[in-house]
Amino acid sequence: MAGRGPAPRAERSRETDTKRRAAELQRFAPDDEVRGRELPEHDWHPRTARWWETWRRSAQAQTFTETDWDFLEDTAFLHDQMCKGDSGLAAELRIRVAKFGATPEDRMRLKIAVDKDVPVAPVVAKVDPDRKSRLMAVVHD
Repeated sequence: MAGRGPAPRAERSRETDTKRRAAELQRFAPDDEVRGRELPEHDWHPRTARWWETWRRSAQAQTFTETDWDFLEDTAFLHDQMCKGDSGLAAELRIRVAKFGATPEDRMRLKIAVDKDVPVAPVVAKVDPDRKSRLMAVVHD
């Protein structure tokens, strides 16, 4: 049986439990700093090379030790083989990347939060001038 049961919920039934869980989280802010090592010489699939660079820039990479990078490098070989057609490696790959917090669910299990301080760009609606004049005509009638 794959998986580890249901994912932890962000909100608990009691407010004090929610606050306690929030206090337990290890928080990281993305800084886009490149960490870790380059991939070793190999005929890497382009998706694997992109995947590796994503991990190197991830917020959780701030905590990776040399042994973590070794394990992730081994995982890159599995990722490469899967991208080249060996879909039998998908389950092992999913389990391995979960250990590093690949998905929001994985990060909740690891008690990791990635805080994004990205300002939200204002939404500017483009209005067709003809439509605007028709709407204004209706409003003024």
